[in-house]
Amino acid sequence: MSIMGIILLPPPLEIDFPLSRAIRERRSIRSFKEDTLTLEEMATLLWAGQGITDERRKLRASPSAGALYPLTLYLVNHSGVFRYLPEKHALETVKRGDVRYKLCLAALGQPWVREAPCTIVIAGDVNITAKRYGDRAWRYVWIEVGHTAQNILLQAVALGLGGVPVGAFYDEKVHEVLNLPPNEDVLYLIPIGRPR
Repeated sequence: MSIMGIILLPPPLEIDFPLSRAIRERRSIRSFKEDTLTLEEMATLLWAGQGITDERRKLRASPSAGALYPLTLYLVNHSGVFRYLPEKHALETVKRGDVRYKLCLAALGQPWVREAPCTIVIAGDVNITAKRYGDRAWRYVWIEVGHTAQNILLQAVALGLGGVPVGAFYDEKVHEVLNLPPNEDVLYLIPIGRPR
């Protein structure tokens, strides 16, 4: 359902898949089938990264220093660029149109960025964390990126999908391609799809 650029997501899928198996089977996957992901699969991946797991206290799936949550997840697919809104479990349209080729170029031409049916981009605003933690903020934000990425990658395995963490990219070019706000830094790209 879409309301003025907001796409309400279905609840995350409940999957009976042992965590130990997901850890054992997780590999960096760089070759994907052309199949698109379902809305339920995308919703589940985003929820695993930054979804609300405690409605009362608004705590999320990944730990965060001081529960400040400086990270923002973006979903990039053939339809465009979308910002994940954890409080609404929804997507907000940032940019329409397929930018995967441009994102691939910004990621040093790594073909899996173009070929994956979707890429989850993790961006962060270190100033949110710096207000409380000062110079330690960058350390905490990078640690949080690792927590979030691992949650997404393990959830992908449980869904029968695969992904690869990508840290090699031109920050400014990715920022421009995705039309991100100036206060956010691009921290990680995770192309995801069905393994070939």
